[in-house]
Amino acid sequence: MKQGRTLTRAARLLAPRSLQFQLLSRSLYILAALLVLVGALQSIWMKNFLYRNRAETMSIQLNGLPRDLLDRSSLLPERHGKSKEEEEVQPGMERPRGPVLFLPDTSLAYIAPDGTFTDLTKESGMISPQLPAVEYTAVREKMAPRRPASYKIVQDAAGTEQLVVFRPAERSGSFGGIIQMGTGTAQLQAVVLQQLWIYGALVVLALAGGLALNIPVMRRTLQPLNKMVEAVEQTDAGNLNERFPETQGQLEIDSLAKSFNGMLQRLETSFIAERDAKEQMRRFIADASHELRTPLTSIHGFLEVLLRGAADNPKQLYAALTSMHGESTRIKKLVEDLLTLAKLDRAPQLQLSDTRLDRLLLEMEPHLRMLAGTRTVHIDLTAGVRGTFDPDKMKQVILNLFHNAVQHTDPETGVITVILSADRDGISLKVKDNGPGIPEEHAAHVFERFYRSDSSRTRKHGGAGLGLSITKSIVEAHGGTISVRSREGAGSTFVLTFPENGENKGGKVLK
Repeated sequence: MKQGRTLTRAARLLAPRSLQFQLLSRSLYILAALLVLVGALQSIWMKNFLYRNRAETMSIQLNGLPRDLLDRSSLLPERHGKSKEEEEVQPGMERPRGPVLFLPDTSLAYIAPDGTFTDLTKESGMISPQLPAVEYTAVREKMAPRRPASYKIVQDAAGTEQLVVFRPAERSGSFGGIIQMGTGTAQLQAVVLQQLWIYGALVVLALAGGLALNIPVMRRTLQPLNKMVEAVEQTDAGNLNERFPETQGQLEIDSLAKSFNGMLQRLETSFIAERDAKEQMRRFIADASHELRTPLTSIHGFLEVLLRGAADNPKQLYAALTSMHGESTRIKKLVEDLLTLAKLDRAPQLQLSDTRLDRLLLEMEPHLRMLAGTRTVHIDLTAGVRGTFDPDKMKQVILNLFHNAVQHTDPETGVITVILSADRDGISLKVKDNGPGIPEEHAAHVFERFYRSDSSRTRKHGGAGLGLSITKSIVEAHGGTISVRSREGAGSTFVLTFPENGENKGGKVLK
């Protein structure tokens, strides 16, 4: 198994499309290109350095030639106006002979002021290359006595490349022509070529060593990425809660791991939300079916009673019609609530206007006291609390909360308090009762649709369980929040908060 895994990793490394192969090959390509560039620049620099050094050495050799060398008439073609007969050797005198110049691998030539070219080493050394007269004129114009001249690379008559240098010639104390010394460049080029071969061999060894060292280094560097690949391959809907380590010492890998963790978190949240939505839908369908089935069953039963002859009895007929009317009213209310929730879920259509909540509550006070019956009602208002609300929807919110408090308080000893206030944090509306309270395990679900704390589904303490859901949707459509604070046996308080968008002008308490 381990051997197979090793082979698989090796195959991945050699695959042209693998990240390891591409990083390794491209890094080696870049390294090779840089080394070739360095080698080319180094060879050019070395060639110039060798040529320049050789030229300086030749200049020193030229300066070391005897001063009277060019005064020998046997070496110079100039006759100084003398005829050939005047230069005949006198009887008893020997004709002066010029020195025999033997400079191995070196050429020497004299260029007279009139441009006459004399090859001084033609018989005993290399052939001196002859430049065009224009170039000699340019060399003569640029040089001065005792000033070293630059070098040139030229070819002689035999096709041999030579490096030549120039210096001014001094004859009898006056500036004469030009002395040209040349030497073959074959040895210098051989040195440069040898250095290039050595450098090329070192480059090949460096690339081979880099390849051998980079393979394990690259494999170790990409190990966190390989682990992430293996972890992703094993990830499915059943283990979305697993996360990748985000501190592996590599910025890119850590960023990738962080992105993967965020994606897994979103996927996990989506799966949980989908599961919860399915569960809520299943429960919603079951609750809605139950809520609709009960009144429909009652209506169906009363119709059967009437069909059996109860219609002939006025008392039974009246009782049956009254019950059927009540059940149909419940169905109508349930359907209207469901339609309201559907509209709020889709896109709440609010008729917003500048509304004073304190005046709204004062208008509703007679209705609220009528709903409360014999219960005690306290209304504590802060005057001048205004904001942007839909007045009809806010009346529905207050009625729902107040009706909920009425249902969960004793008709004789029940106390319901409505408090409206405003401060820096915004507007607050509280509806408090002294009912039995909500158990802790049920408090988190009171705003869910069709939710009732009594599992028997009796309607002793409420209707279908949609009022608080509608209230929550309306409050959130206004940009507010709703919460409940309750303790079993100590009553409940529903708290509505809205962002600050009005003024606070003192308080007013109504008892």
